[in-house]
Amino acid sequence: MSDETAKTPLDHVNDTVTQLKEMRHYAKNNVELLTSQWLKFDGELKKLGESATIEDLMTKQGEFYDALEAAIAELEELAGTLQPPPAE
Repeated sequence: MSDETAKTPLDHVNDTVTQLKEMRHYAKNNVELLTSQWLKFDGELKKLGESATIEDLMTKQGEFYDALEAAIAELEELAGTLQPPPAE
């Protein structure tokens, strides 16, 4: 038998929120890096006919970032409902 205390649903939600926030951090950095690279090479990529490929990646990365934001907000709201009532 393990000495660990079983995690509550609130613990699981908080763990998930923490992981999603880490993913959000990396997603934001990826969007910024891709955008900076895009700005550097926009003209050359257009000449080569490859600008649509990068634009599509930027759109998908942005959508992923937005979805992470929504998931975090939803889970944080759920965590609020799982909080035990204050002790009196």
